[in-house]
Amino acid sequence: MIKYFQGFSLEELFVKKSTGDNASFTETKEKLRRAKNKFIYYDKKILRRSHFNFIINFLGEEILILLLVKSTRSKVLSHFLISEKFSELKFARYSKGSYMFPLYRYNKKISPNHEVGDDEISREPNLKSEVLINITKGLKLMFVSDHEKSYPLEPGTYYSPLDILDYIYAVLHSPTYREKYKEFLKIDFPRVPYPKNQETFWQLVKLGGEIRQIHLLESPKVEQYITQYPINGNNEVTRKITKSSPGYVPDNETQGKVWINDEQYFDNVPLIAWEFYIGGYQPAQKWLKDRKGRQLEFDDILHYQKIIVALSETDRLMKEIDEIEII
Repeated sequence: MIKYFQGFSLEELFVKKSTGDNASFTETKEKLRRAKNKFIYYDKKILRRSHFNFIINFLGEEILILLLVKSTRSKVLSHFLISEKFSELKFARYSKGSYMFPLYRYNKKISPNHEVGDDEISREPNLKSEVLINITKGLKLMFVSDHEKSYPLEPGTYYSPLDILDYIYAVLHSPTYREKYKEFLKIDFPRVPYPKNQETFWQLVKLGGEIRQIHLLESPKVEQYITQYPINGNNEVTRKITKSSPGYVPDNETQGKVWINDEQYFDNVPLIAWEFYIGGYQPAQKWLKDRKGRQLEFDDILHYQKIIVALSETDRLMKEIDEIEII
């Protein structure tokens, strides 16, 4: 267990962090908590925790945010997520709140009236130099401040903030890491081991980057559907996803049908995707439960099949990560 504390805490790595926003009205909270994008009327008067000084620096910008919780009661450790949107107060089940760790900080001039100036906006890594110095020394690579800029350097001789994020995301998706340090991960922000060497670092960066793109549904892989929706009908979700009104009905040991009503179903759904946990929830099940009584549109049907691919691919990539010696 000593090795765990020799790594760096993610709370220590990021310069700025914030808890999620807490809407005043229960209805709004419940809508925002679902695994989908929702608009929010951003008014400090009706938000209990608006975090204006934090959020104003990121509004209108392309952002990457690592979502974590500080403690969880969940038996399945899966409270690590990447996002391009701000989080509501609680993205993970059985946790006490969400914390947002942006990859970059934007430098904006804010007037007393809370207006953003017209000056050119720059950004810098939201990462503390103390940790970066140790990583740089260990890897013997140069650190560059923005992954989207061009540098007159040979590929493989430098690393960027995005590489650090992908490395961290890979470690957090290591089944061995989660199991070995589960008691620590339940009570505090994760500590991540310093990269052992360049080879291991780049292997994990690659796999972490693949999971990141899959979770953001940006990877072309998620459109390579592995399921079908063969029966025409009204597309209304009526199944309650309970024992008496099941959603998943197995065809064999590894896959089955996910019924949305008594006539229509998604075919060839892997059992691993149906049971997979992210943030303490099972997305393949929760997505349908949240839509009970609604008719699925064409885009909804495609989106659900993307979710199934994303969950299946996450499981596959986690197994690949586990073949790399991290701890």
